[in-house]
Amino acid sequence: MDNRPSPLKLAAVAAVLLAVAGAGLWWLKIHDFSPRLAIDDGINVLRSAGPWVFFIAMALLPAVGFPLLAFNLTAASAFAEQMGLAGVIAAAGVAVFVNLILTYWLARYALRPTLVQLIGMSKYKIPVVAVADQAEITLLLRITPGPPFFLQSYLLGLAEIPFVTYMWISWLISMSYAVGFIVFGDAILHGKGKLAFVGLSALVAVALAVHLLRKHYGKKKRA
Repeated sequence: MDNRPSPLKLAAVAAVLLAVAGAGLWWLKIHDFSPRLAIDDGINVLRSAGPWVFFIAMALLPAVGFPLLAFNLTAASAFAEQMGLAGVIAAAGVAVFVNLILTYWLARYALRPTLVQLIGMSKYKIPVVAVADQAEITLLLRITPGPPFFLQSYLLGLAEIPFVTYMWISWLISMSYAVGFIVFGDAILHGKGKLAFVGLSALVAVALAVHLLRKHYGKKKRA
């Protein structure tokens, strides 16, 4: 029996989505909504909260699923004038370090009984990783697109990857992306063309390195 929706139903859903999107755009237009002003207002709110609040939130909130990317893109715009770009990157590095510790501790110890019980109720099983493969599995999970950052950390903690292996690989890869997004986000919001190019180049370099690593391990697996 074919359970796929009919073309008529798909067309109806598409029409509804287009109507909702059109109504939303119309509402924004009649209320003189400015994306640029909205972003500036958001940056001002972050700036008024202060760097301590921002970077503590950056360390804690991604452990419950809040996207780390949101912090990376706004950090420099909010605090580069106060802390300097290098200071923002250093503070972000500390925040990511603390987040990695927190998520590992939650998955490996604090929440492990609950998570094991929940996984046991599904069709999935907690992965068992051979000692020789622990670093490689950690690297592959961190460079594979799909699973969110926090979910990757929980999976590695549940798999009982040694903390040192988990930390140095996770932190290096996370900060490779973070530096590029921090620089790029600040440059775009402030119209700094050369700095935007530097940030974008860093992101392209990281993406290329990740592609080459995935290609290398793909060939290794086939061999």
